[in-house]
Amino acid sequence: MFGTVRLQATDELIAGSGSEQSNRARLREQLYRKDDAMREVVDGVIEIPIGYVNAFAVVVDDGVVLVDTGIPGRADKIESAVEEAQRRIGEVHTILLTHWHPDHVGSVAELRRRSGARIVAHAIDAQVISGAEPQPRRGFLRVLAAVRPAPEPVPVDETLTADGPISVPGFSAFHTPGHTPGHASFLLERGGGVLFAGDAASGGRNGRIRRSPRIITDNRAVESASISRLSDLRFEAAAFGHGRAISHAAAQRFREFVARG
Repeated sequence: MFGTVRLQATDELIAGSGSEQSNRARLREQLYRKDDAMREVVDGVIEIPIGYVNAFAVVVDDGVVLVDTGIPGRADKIESAVEEAQRRIGEVHTILLTHWHPDHVGSVAELRRRSGARIVAHAIDAQVISGAEPQPRRGFLRVLAAVRPAPEPVPVDETLTADGPISVPGFSAFHTPGHTPGHASFLLERGGGVLFAGDAASGGRNGRIRRSPRIITDNRAVESASISRLSDLRFEAAAFGHGRAISHAAAQRFREFVARG
């Protein structure tokens, strides 16, 4: 995914020692991971690995809802996933964005052109997604901005300002800041509940929950509060921007993570 120059720049940033070493190692593992096969998390919810990040296609009664769109230039892979679900890209009517980071909104503009989908995001991050505010460039994001063009801005059709049901039947949104100030997680009423956590948390090995790396998290304490809040929700499955989704007893995994401190 990254060229030689990009890998060198990334290595310079994530090289280090001390308390940050494990976070940096996990970030390197995520960045260099190759594409994996798509899989169905629960009925009609398809995990689409795109390099080191996941997007999701959700088949609903009146079409398809996407959750995040991965890095730039991956619209074809997402369209293929929609077709594997026996749907057409034109049936995608809504794209839910968890936050503004380039690896989550990278292909949204092209997918909007192909589908005509409405864009939904929290009001805070919508300012960056739409181009009304510049992308913050701190730490690792500064390095990425130097080696990769910023995603094409898109208008946000529905800006979220309160928790609860949104315009898409069966979906609710929850403001889960910390990773970014306007990060949102989405809960789908299906099969006991499916949480789309974005980068509020990540999927670890053996169904464990883990944090996103510190160097790409805006506020660690606020992130902890958001994870705790998610652990109070009722859901059976959880899908993450990074790491493998959990199909069963996912809320319990969140509670165990919070209990460990």
